[in-house]
Amino acid sequence: MSVSAPPLLDLGHSYADALPQLSVPWTAAPAPAPALLALNEELAAELGVDAEALRGPAGVGLLVGTAVPDGARPVAQVYAGHQFGGYVPRLGDGRALLLGELVDVRGRRRDLHLKGSGRTPFARSGDGKAAVGPMLREYVMGEAMHALGIPTSRALAVVATGDKVVRETVLPGAVLARVAASHLRVGTFQYAAASGEPEVLRALTDHAIARHHPEAAEAENPALELYRRVVDAQASLVARWMLVGFVHGVMNTDNVTISGETIDYGPCAFMDTFDPDTVFSSIDHAGRYAYGNQPGIAQWNLARLGETLVPLIDDDVDVAVEAATEVVTSFVARYEDHWARGMAAKLGLEEQAPALVQELLALLHSQRVDHTTFFRSLSSHLRGGQARSLFSEPEAFDGWAARWEEQLPRDRGAVAAAMDRVNPVYIARNHLVEEALAAATAGDMAPFHRLVEVVTDPFVERPGLERYAEPAPAGRGPHVTYCGT
Repeated sequence: MSVSAPPLLDLGHSYADALPQLSVPWTAAPAPAPALLALNEELAAELGVDAEALRGPAGVGLLVGTAVPDGARPVAQVYAGHQFGGYVPRLGDGRALLLGELVDVRGRRRDLHLKGSGRTPFARSGDGKAAVGPMLREYVMGEAMHALGIPTSRALAVVATGDKVVRETVLPGAVLARVAASHLRVGTFQYAAASGEPEVLRALTDHAIARHHPEAAEAENPALELYRRVVDAQASLVARWMLVGFVHGVMNTDNVTISGETIDYGPCAFMDTFDPDTVFSSIDHAGRYAYGNQPGIAQWNLARLGETLVPLIDDDVDVAVEAATEVVTSFVARYEDHWARGMAAKLGLEEQAPALVQELLALLHSQRVDHTTFFRSLSSHLRGGQARSLFSEPEAFDGWAARWEEQLPRDRGAVAAAMDRVNPVYIARNHLVEEALAAATAGDMAPFHRLVEVVTDPFVERPGLERYAEPAPAGRGPHVTYCGT
């Protein structure tokens, strides 16, 4: 039974108010013995929330959804989506709740959302629960991405519920409390468009504009301008993923945000050896969401968004389709510009050098070089280090490096320092993530907290952390991730 909590924070409900057709009021399932596992004090401060109060019984109750502030209106959101290319007309928060919205210390409205809080009307065959390991994975991955400067949802806390979750084995249960700019998705628009109620789609579009792209309201065609801005936000986001070797793993349309944030960390991982065909998800047998396919899939997903907006763009369907097609076609140029500028920064170049970059990527692929290690080693190379030692045939690197150095600015010290600001030493290495999650599931949180400490300061090399910068030990099999979270 839910109880009222002291006013730790004020939770608004603009989404529930504006779009009652796209959610249902709901409450979290009881948590038999809630215990705080991880609390993001930095994020709590950003939200203007007292971290110590969150550690107390009322705060922990809030974080699992069993003690909500007076006036809050928790809801389970409904949306549709293309999952691995197949359309599902109703998905929604099957085991999640939008507790509400709060305004952070910078005046930004942000969602407070739970994952693993129990079955909802959208649960289908699921049990509505989540296990400790996957919830901690979302915590560490979100913090790693945030530290790398990539827009992302972030975990405020992970709370063990005292419940048991049956997957392949019996696992300890947990709830993730996460914060996002919103949980509006391409799938939200797909559901609204298919509802047969034009006013719902219009209200959703107006809400998305007001929440994320208010300048679009002043445009001659607000719906088209919203679309243009979402396309650019996603082009920028996916370019940033590619630059750090991140593989989302499940780029379904219900996992594509209107805000341009990364969301729903399931079978995600960072690539070690550079290979465009890298796939981690155990169910992605065809490689639909492989590393190198991510830009094309993002454009495909955005085309689905454009389809939903056609009725709002113009009364003449042909005119609307032509306008939307022009916008989604522009994704390629937008993505390539974001990516090329980012790659130039990684290489210390003042101008883009597409031929040099393509030659480099082919070299990294053919010689199976670790992506993160290589880019960080380039600044060391300028200081007299040995990046060439990463290559099985270093003479090929020597030829490329000579052409690269010819294009660099003269002040090599400044160049190396600038490169160090964009090429991380530390990412959430897959073997270290799995090690930390296994320990946490067994009751030892120390490796998890240490890993979070490392990946949240990724650009500064620190003594004693060498193992966190190294690829997986030789002889380990392929890394496999799972959607069942």
